[in-house]
Amino acid sequence: MTDRILVRDLQVVARHGVLREEATLGQRFVLDITAELDLRRAGRTDDVADTISYADLIRVAVATLTERRFYLLEAAAEAVADDLLSTFPKLDSVALELRKPGAPIDAIFGHVAVAIHRSRRPDDG
Repeated sequence: MTDRILVRDLQVVARHGVLREEATLGQRFVLDITAELDLRRAGRTDDVADTISYADLIRVAVATLTERRFYLLEAAAEAVADDLLSTFPKLDSVALELRKPGAPIDAIFGHVAVAIHRSRRPDDG
């Protein structure tokens, strides 16, 4: 599938991380979503019912990240992918990059991140 809906640099304040302070204080996370689905019908009909609304993708992702707590970025990203795939039957696969710009690491860096790709087909990741 080459059709994609893109959400870039979605900013979410959440309480994920291994350290107690991360659970207490919370911090900013940045999420990119690439939703893969067939957009031909929506392109012909100009009807939002034939696609997935950007707002709905964002709503589900934000709810997953703010209503649950994860120690690992890997677990948070996996939960977002699972929730998106289960919520939107039209979605063939989803790729996510979840970044943590303020990770409490004694180093100078832009961000740490995980990137995953999940599909309805088990052999596609």
